[in-house]
Amino acid sequence: MLTRQNVLRRVCSSAFCVETLKTLFYIGLFYSFSISLTFYNKWIIKRFNIPLSMTMAHLVVKFILAMFVRQILTCITRRERTVLTWSPYCKRVAATGVAAALDIGLSNWSFEFITISLYTMSKSTAIIFILGFAILLKLEKLRWHLILVVLLIATGLFMFVYHSTQFNLMGFLLVLGASCLSGVRWCLSQMITQKSELGLQNPIDMIYHIQPWMIVGLMPLSIYFEGNCDSTPNRKGISPTAEAASYKANCLISLCRYHSRCNRAVLPLQ
Repeated sequence: MLTRQNVLRRVCSSAFCVETLKTLFYIGLFYSFSISLTFYNKWIIKRFNIPLSMTMAHLVVKFILAMFVRQILTCITRRERTVLTWSPYCKRVAATGVAAALDIGLSNWSFEFITISLYTMSKSTAIIFILGFAILLKLEKLRWHLILVVLLIATGLFMFVYHSTQFNLMGFLLVLGASCLSGVRWCLSQMITQKSELGLQNPIDMIYHIQPWMIVGLMPLSIYFEGNCDSTPNRKGISPTAEAASYKANCLISLCRYHSRCNRAVLPLQ
């Protein structure tokens, strides 16, 4: 039974103080990296004006790093990592990957139109969509206090953007779209990681499997909106548009071939 003395004894204990300091340290670390990344994205996107292509490169790098980490873990543990076959890979992971790619891509794209303060406040609406999709997918029960929290967040957002002097409708809609897709992304991710039969509880395995679908989801937008930034042919007589499209297609084909090769290697074991 919890009494006042027991609570005070636990709060004043050294273990509680250590855990509190660790929690505050991780919170500070998260906010430092988050704020730094936000300002960095704003600076580099304003400088190069190709947010979708930069996001594509980021996704390719994440896939390569995840692949190397999986190989290192395999060598250390002497255990094969999870490799999904094509059926669950397409049915379970595809929607999550496409939603995640559009979430990140639209968020980075919005930096071309709005300020960091408006982006931060607008992206905070993601919790509204996360709660909505969680209730819709029956991951969370409907509670009145949750509805109250969501209404307070929506009211605060409306008061922030109302008559804003630096308001941009295009950027605001991009962020809202990204927030909506963020709700879909995280709810579907929770459903995938909670299914033990898929074996994607490890975040490295999840990143490895989801990145190709993220590239597939973002590639059409990247080619369509940024493929014609510069149509001047290079020394080989090939326009940067065709060269960029060819490079992205080759990356996608390579990822598919690698995943197919992994599937062929794991099927005999199954």
